[in-house]
Amino acid sequence: MCQDCGCSLTTNTKVLEVQKRILEKNDAEAAQNRAKLEKHGILGINLMSSPGAGKTTLLEKTIELLDGICSIGVIEGDLETERDAERIRQKGVAVQQITTGQTCHLDAAMVHSAMHRMPLEEIDLLFVENVGNLVCPAAYDIGTHMNVVLLSVTEGDDKPAKYPLVFLKSDLLLITKTDLAGVLEFDMEKAVSDALTINPRLQVIKLSAKSGDGMDEWITLLRKGLEDRIS
Repeated sequence: MCQDCGCSLTTNTKVLEVQKRILEKNDAEAAQNRAKLEKHGILGINLMSSPGAGKTTLLEKTIELLDGICSIGVIEGDLETERDAERIRQKGVAVQQITTGQTCHLDAAMVHSAMHRMPLEEIDLLFVENVGNLVCPAAYDIGTHMNVVLLSVTEGDDKPAKYPLVFLKSDLLLITKTDLAGVLEFDMEKAVSDALTINPRLQVIKLSAKSGDGMDEWITLLRKGLEDRIS
């Protein structure tokens, strides 16, 4: 049994049945979260990645670029500390921290609890920065409208092939820190090809929050998503 998320390393029938019940309960709670977001006209986005892929830096830059255009809220998920939440608070947006301890993912119940502490009536766009992990977060629907996976060029171009589930479950792949791609000899074509082989419907945006390259495409996608929620 995995200590962090409770995933079984066996195929025991009883264990599989317990896992099925857990996921069914989670899916029901996720549906409630989505309904709550829709009631308030909020677009919810789940950000998933390995630690250090640039989720918080991306959020900081996104908040700056959408300033005056929409109101943003953020739910931060980490095993320990509120360091990322503190960075986001400095941008002047509503933030709630979820500290999971040994749990390697957020689930719908955790997000539901955090949402109750958010000023939803004042928010247009809600980001959930999931726990840094390319495995467990992909198994849990948390009730957002879009799953986004970040792949940093610093991680290597082999990650889609090694961790296929998160790419299969995502709607959008953001390849981050592209300003370092040449130095690290990151094979962009291979990474994108592997990801699209796993999930042909996956959208792909290549960007660098540091240099600004590709950020306009990301912001355009968010603005379209917001417009679609209103219409």
